[in-house]
Amino acid sequence: MEKKFIATGKDLDSAVQAALRELELDRDSVSIQVLEKAKSGIFGFGARPCKVEITYEAPDPAPAAALSSASRSKPKKAPEPPKPEQGKPDMPKPVKAEAPQATEAAKPRAPKPQKPPRPQAPKGERKPQERRPEPQPEPAPKPAEPYTPPAEGSVEAQAEAFIGGLLTHMGSTAVAQARPGEGNTCQVELVGKDLGMLIGRRGETLDAIQHLANYAVNRNREGRVRITVDAEQYRVKREESLRRYARKKAQQVLKARRRTTLEPMNAYERHVIHAALQDMENITTYSTGTEPNRRVIIEYVR
Repeated sequence: MEKKFIATGKDLDSAVQAALRELELDRDSVSIQVLEKAKSGIFGFGARPCKVEITYEAPDPAPAAALSSASRSKPKKAPEPPKPEQGKPDMPKPVKAEAPQATEAAKPRAPKPQKPPRPQAPKGERKPQERRPEPQPEPAPKPAEPYTPPAEGSVEAQAEAFIGGLLTHMGSTAVAQARPGEGNTCQVELVGKDLGMLIGRRGETLDAIQHLANYAVNRNREGRVRITVDAEQYRVKREESLRRYARKKAQQVLKARRRTTLEPMNAYERHVIHAALQDMENITTYSTGTEPNRRVIIEYVR
């Protein structure tokens, strides 16, 4: 029986791989038709995913169980009693004498086997019960520090000015708030409404804003300053989500003793995966492929 399945992805390979994982099939057993090609857009605006139609053969459904003969057969009519012949008187039928049944008291009974008594623990003593380890709650994100406008001419002021102009050209009413970070870093938080548009799919728009801000601020500067742009603590939540995802995949690799390939990630997300599994026994990680489809491989080692 032929069936069809529609999947989407960042590009053709991502859409096909997503469909194969969902259907648990290999690429040789399906036929692929591209419905819509992927479109990158500008800073994530106007981007469209690739849309494909997967055609595959599925086993025919089992036929419904046949109705039982009792349900299909019509109920039979009870036989009518024979009518007495006219002219002959009804004669009483002879009654058979029943044999006397033996009483229950006369029947010998076999003795029941007695079960050995269960050893009872002395009063006051109870078996110790094993306590399951309680799941530890995830650490809550640190509250943001109160914002203080940066000094004129500082790195923070330059980052705010550039990102603010970029947001205005993008039609956003969000505001950039820059703070000095640890070491030679600068942290910029986007504050306002409709921040999901500025974050983009998997943070792609946020990464583009961060890349442009680093280039603009460090263009004529001797010492490089690393600028991090975030919104609604997306990067903190994304890091924790990636760590949970990496540990879950690593447990599957340990159980099956075979490697697995993760979805394409950028360099920062791949770094989070490597760091989360670097101390795990019998597990090694490495990256393969070329950008933007470079992936992390988690492999079992003895």
